[in-house]
Amino acid sequence: MKNLVMIFLCATFVASTFISCRETTKEEMTEEEAIIQEMQDENADIQVEEQADGDTKIKMETDEKEVKIKTDADGDSKIKVDENN
Repeated sequence: MKNLVMIFLCATFVASTFISCRETTKEEMTEEEAIIQEMQDENADIQVEEQADGDTKIKMETDEKEVKIKTDADGDSKIKVDENN
């Protein structure tokens, strides 16, 4: 019984050592960031307009796709994607 307890404690220690070494600095991208990255990869024309009331409008356009992102001063975002077929 004493051997089982020692094996369990050693296994827990080894497992916690490996689990704590995982890379946790990778942040997940928001939907807006993912779309912006995708459009940048496609060499889209990007226009950013910041308005006096704190709203931000981003318009990105390629031959196949047009994306508009509007973010208001509160941080709420609206995304509009138009596929040009």
